[in-house]
Amino acid sequence: MNRPLLEVKNLSKHFVVKQGFMGGKKAVLHAVHDISFQVAEGEAFGIVGESGCGKSTAGRSLLRLAEPSAGQVLYQGENIVDFDANRLRALRREIQIIFQDPYASLNPRMTIGQTLAEPMLLHGVATRANVKEKIEGALLEVGLPAQAMQKYPHEFSGGQRQRVGIARALSLNPKLIVADEPVSALDVSIQAQVLLLMEDLQRKRGLSFVFISHDLGVVRHFCDNVAVMYLGRIVEKGGVDTLFEDPLHPYTQALRAASPVPDPGNRITVAKIEGDIASPLNPPTGCHFHPRCPKAMDVCKREYPVLRQIEGREVACHLYPRTPA
Repeated sequence: MNRPLLEVKNLSKHFVVKQGFMGGKKAVLHAVHDISFQVAEGEAFGIVGESGCGKSTAGRSLLRLAEPSAGQVLYQGENIVDFDANRLRALRREIQIIFQDPYASLNPRMTIGQTLAEPMLLHGVATRANVKEKIEGALLEVGLPAQAMQKYPHEFSGGQRQRVGIARALSLNPKLIVADEPVSALDVSIQAQVLLLMEDLQRKRGLSFVFISHDLGVVRHFCDNVAVMYLGRIVEKGGVDTLFEDPLHPYTQALRAASPVPDPGNRITVAKIEGDIASPLNPPTGCHFHPRCPKAMDVCKREYPVLRQIEGREVACHLYPRTPA
């Protein structure tokens, strides 16, 4: 069996937060807690969940834009959590990120050409002599004209700016891209165009993706496998088609029910889930989802369920107890 390109083992990220008058008290915010998954070469792995579930923090922790508190992030078998500054800089050529907000991620005082040239020159991918040619190639690859290099971010639409963000991520010829809600800020019609562009680039370049989204429908369209997160933990993980067609965890069922489907006869009926996601500073006891779960039992309030293999996927839910050997 081939070694995965990326293997995440028991990754956690905690923040110390000051509370109370004048910040006299400190509390620990468990943004990401003990998550594990693998990404094969050429695979798109999705992480999905509501805002505040920790999925973006997980993505940033993979690149050490947020330093992990515990766990391992193995890239081609090497734990990047242990990398020093020089090795981490070299890793930036291998792993890149596409940010959610295409405007905020671009420097408004730099032209598109300057934005793309900076990482190429910094990492030695281009020289002063050929950088213009490489910028033109990068822009054409994402569907923008070469003349775009002379313009500033405010002169583009949201979809065009996201194409620039994709071109910047591709400029170092990475093997893995962390796409953090790359289409959520775009109109639906533009979302489809950007997703098709990313699919085409994945096929041509053999790219791997960690694709972060709150929309299970978008994840189903783009990804091969998916992990569903709730309040910093993975509650269900498996193949996209398996989770989409037959979700087991009540939270995954709620996400699935909220996702539009083209076939009106293919619907999943679940009880409506009330309330908002709890604060990670003060999570509920037991299963963190039990205050909102229509199927909650007494054991859900006392014990957090173990993530275990059930019916072709992994799920953390007391509705599916361990099968006796």
